Formats: sequence, C-alpha cells, structure tokens
Amino acid sequence: MPWTISNILTVIRVALIPVVVAIYLVGGSGYLTAGLFLLAGITDWADGYLARKRNELSAFGAFLDPVADKLMVCAVLVLLVADREITEPLLSPALFTITVAIIIGREIAISALREWMAELGQRGIVAVGWMGKVKTTLQFLSIAILLFAQAGMQQLVLILGELLLYIAGALTLWSMVLYLKGAWPALIER
Repeated sequence: MPWTISNILTVIRVALIPVVVAIYLVGGSGYLTAGLFLLAGITDWADGYLARKRNELSAFGAFLDPVADKLMVCAVLVLLVADREITEPLLSPALFTITVAIIIGREIAISALREWMAELGQRGIVAVGWMGKVKTTLQFLSIAILLFAQAGMQQLVLILGELLLYIAGALTLWSMVLYLKGAWPALIER
C-alpha cells in the first residue's frame, strides 16, 4: 500500500470509528463526538480531492475509502437509533428507525451488487456517481447535526438533522434505484 496523503486520511477515518463510538458510549462530550464525526466527513472529501489532484489514486484507496464511509455512517446511525435520549424527542422515532434501516440496507445491497458486477467485469455500471456523492455528503451532514443537537438537545437543530436524514434516506433509495437500473440487464441474464 502506498502511504500517500489521501490513503493516510482514509486510514485516519477508519481509526476514528472506534474513537467516536467509544466517546459516545461512555457519555463523553457530545460536541467532541460530533466534531470527530465531522472531521471524518472532511477527510472523506479531502482524501478524494487530494487523490485526484495529486494523482495518488490507488487500489487500496479505491477499496478502503467507500468502506470507511459506510462503517462510520452505519456505526453512528446504530448508536443514534439505540439512544432513547435522542430518539424520543424526534418528530417520528419510527420513521427515523426505518430511514436508518433503509440507509444501512442500501449500503449492504449496493456493496454486494458492486462486488458481483466486478466479478462480471462490469464494475463501471455501478461506479459511484454524483448522486452517491450527494447522498454521502447529506448523510454526514445530517448525522453531524444530530450529534451536535444531541450534545445540547436543541430541539430545532434536532428537527433539522432529522429532516435532513429523511432527505438523505430518500436520496439513498433513489441512488439504489439508479444502480439497480444500470445493473438490471446483467441481473436478469441467465
């Protein structure tokens, strides 16, 4: 693995996952948890930007970058759903839980679809597009807002984070439809 700046940022993002989870679970500073999560989101943008700008694209980065994003988002979403302090004041705890299940389920399904399409030599059909980038950005933003709101339990900020998560959930479904539509011919072949 080449130790490029972009790969180091991706590794840092993976290393932040247990730190964010541990701080959240021990009841540490919500602002610290939110800040570290936001830092992870910034490293997601920065590693991709630097990899392209500095021509540091690598197989390791191409593999680990999307995995790091999915692990961070899924880990924190599970924490938020399990936390009654945050889910009880939400507009709709049930819809929140369903949205989280959709986001996590989509990530698993599309990861499997990408792996299968790669085996068929058609990985480009399900390559990350602009919709996936918008979805990921909105997921990181909504989760960061929810973590910041949870730190101070500001109701209006909590509602904003919740609404943004619902929009991210809708984009998550839409991007899955786009990926499945592109892969459909290969899916229905004998």
